Order: sequence, then structure tokens, then C-alpha cells
Amino acid sequence: MTVSSVVDTAALDDLLGADQVLRDDAALARYSHDDAEWADFVPPLAVVLARSTDDVVAAVRWAASAGVRVVPRGAGTGLSGGANAVANCIVLSLELMDAVVEVNVDERYAVVQPGVINDALRATVATHGLWYPPDPASSAISTIGGNVATNAGGICCVKYGVTRDYVLGLTVVLADGSVVELGRKTAKGVAGYDLAGLVVGSEGTLGIVTSVTVKLLPLAGRDERAVIGYFPSLTAAGDAVAAISRAGIIPAALEIVDRTCLRAVDEWMQLGLPSDVDTLLLARVDERGAAGDELADQVAAVFADAGGTDVERATDPEDIDRLFQARRLAYPALERLGPVLTEDICVPRGAVPEMLRRIQATAAANDVTIANIAHAGDGNLHPLIIAPEGDAAAKDRAKAAFDAIVADCLALGGTVTGEHGVGLLKLPGLREELGERVIAMHRSVKDALDPAGTLNPGKAF
Repeated sequence: MTVSSVVDTAALDDLLGADQVLRDDAALARYSHDDAEWADFVPPLAVVLARSTDDVVAAVRWAASAGVRVVPRGAGTGLSGGANAVANCIVLSLELMDAVVEVNVDERYAVVQPGVINDALRATVATHGLWYPPDPASSAISTIGGNVATNAGGICCVKYGVTRDYVLGLTVVLADGSVVELGRKTAKGVAGYDLAGLVVGSEGTLGIVTSVTVKLLPLAGRDERAVIGYFPSLTAAGDAVAAISRAGIIPAALEIVDRTCLRAVDEWMQLGLPSDVDTLLLARVDERGAAGDELADQVAAVFADAGGTDVERATDPEDIDRLFQARRLAYPALERLGPVLTEDICVPRGAVPEMLRRIQATAAANDVTIANIAHAGDGNLHPLIIAPEGDAAAKDRAKAAFDAIVADCLALGGTVTGEHGVGLLKLPGLREELGERVIAMHRSVKDALDPAGTLNPGKAF
């Protein structure tokens, strides 16, 4: 007998409205996993489309009373399986909660619902002369709620920080259906434990976020320049990254894109990218005036000293956007070649060259194609392991390569996830990284807030 025949979800129709509860096979399949199809998933009992905090409360209270699990979901762009459905669960989608509720220009914050797309928030606050810095490569399709769940980073986080650095406050529905307000709206505040910071990055295991108050910066005051260099190898580009760090330079972005990614993007989008280079290293600085010019010159000199060729500077916004578009499009371009198993390791900046060397060795040892993109400025590397569709042996080799890369990352003093979250894919590596005592601390927090294990069980730790 299947779980779905045991649990009757009809009461959800009365609580929320039949148009907000999906049970057709197509919907259950569509919402059963995020972009991490490599991780386990099963069809949920139903999909609930929440439109308000009250809807989330109703769904969570029903689930708790029925002994059903709740898997929260944003846009489904996650890459670690954090939104994958588990047995005896409903998927609670927050995608319809997509309003920017308030933009406070004087205090420089915005209050947004979790379904707001990252780029939509940026565009809205820009009309008020403000800027929301966190910019994951998926900013055009990922939601603020999902960014909060994974503590997402992005291209400019090397200088400006990650999602947690911009979350002032949260409205959170707990596992018993109660609603709490965490954090603040003031510029400073240290009252009590930092529970808002705890929820950020908890991947929906401690509560379901229904409102986010984010800190904003002035939009003016930055003057962007890009520095681009082509390198004969990944490790040579990694040497340049390490040299940038040793020189004390903090760029606004420092990104690696290898030849496999460049070719995949250009074949797809015809951007006119060079076809005869091995690795692109792309930096951005945004200091104003002479200071910005001097810093761009320093970056260009480091690139050249590390073996970069055709080192160029760009100041035209359209040219800069085109260059960074190649970086943002790398993942979807590679998906056209076959299923992609995405890594998200982070190593010390000085270890970037050695980690890139080990990734190449792992690709050769396991006979797999590994493309490389990276937020190299902070050591956050994204090896993308490609397996041809329907090739089971290649998929097994890809998984072996995935595990080897995680092991090498830890051996170099790194961490198993820099921004995508643990989800399901990184659980073994996380246990090795943290150790049993720290994992037990995680369990204690989870048990205190969700003793029945209702919220996103089996994820994040």
C-alpha cells in the first residue's frame, strides 16, 4: 500500500482552496526535486501553493497533526537536493509569495516575500537608488527565500559578502505552526541569540521563512571596470588568484571559466567568445576615480606576471555585462551536454591552484569530463561533472569523482559547500568535516525547534 493511499490530503482543499493544492501526476513530478536530480527523491503526496503566511501556518499545522512531513520550496533552482521530496511529505511552494512589501529609503532596507526573484528585488530597489548586493549566478531565476535557505553567495560576494550579511530580520513559521519575528530593522542590534542568522542557511529544517527584511546599500558610488586575462591552464589561472590574494587586492569579483564552459556557452548563445584559449580569468573592481584605475592596473599586472595573455581592461557597461554573462550562463549551457553533477567546494585562496590541479587529476583518473567555473576570489570552486544521458557507468564514475573532490577539498582545509547548501548530496562530506560532536549540536537545535521532524527531514546535517 502506498503512503498516498494512507494519508488523505483532502482537508488541505478546505483549508487553502482546491486551486492551491496540486495532486496531478505532472505537478507531483515537477515539484518532486530541485535541480539536483542526482539526489534521491520521491513524488510528494501533494503540492501546496502558499499565498500568505496564514497559508503556510495552515499547511504546517495540518501536516503536524497528520504526521506528514513538509518540504519547503522556492523556485527549485537548488543544486544540492535541499528541496527534494521525501516519503510521506507535502511540498510547500512559496513561489506565489512574490511581493516587495516595503522599500525604506531612509533606513536602507526592504521587506520582501520569499518568492521574490533576486533580480526583481535588485531592479525594484534600484528605482529608489539602492542596491541589494548578493548575486548568485542564478539571480535571474532564484528566489530570495531560496537564497536565505542556502545562505547563497554569488559573483560579488568576495567583496560584499553573502546573503546572511544582508538579512536583518525574518518572519518564520515554526514546526508547530506558530509564527515568530526574528532579527530587527535597525542598523545595529545584539539583543539575544542571533536566531535570524541561525535560520539563514538552515535549508528549511528549522522553520519556513515567509518574510525577509534585507539591508540595502546605496547604488551610487561604484565605478566598474573589468580586467580579463586568458591563461594556458587552470592551474596558471589559480596561481593568479593566489597572487591577487597575496597582494592584498580585494576585487568586486574574480571568476574562472574554463575552455569547456566557454565553448558550451558560445555554441549556445554565439557571444563571440574565443575558441582557442584554455581558461578565462575575469575580475571586476569598482572603486571610483584614480583609485579604481590603479587597482585595475594592479590586477592586470598580476594576471600578466602569472602567465595571462591578452590581458584587457573594459569600462563599458555593456562589454562588462557580456563578459560576465558568459560566466552566468555556464551551468545551463553545460546542462545541454548531459546531466551535470555540481560541486560547491571552498578552499583557502592559497590552495586554489592545488585544488584545481587535483580536480584535473580526478577527471583523468575517473575518465569523466569536468568543466570548471569558480568564484575564485574567495576560493569557492564549482567543478561540474558531466555524464552522458543514459550512461550508467559514466554516472557511477561521476559520483566517484564527486567524492574524491570532496575528500581533496577537506584535505586542503576546505569546506564541502560554499553557497549551495548541504541538502542531500553533501551529507557524507559534512559529517566528515564537522565530526560527530558538532553534528550532535546540530541535532540538538533541530530537536528543540522541530521535535517531530516535520520540516525538511534528512536534509542539511
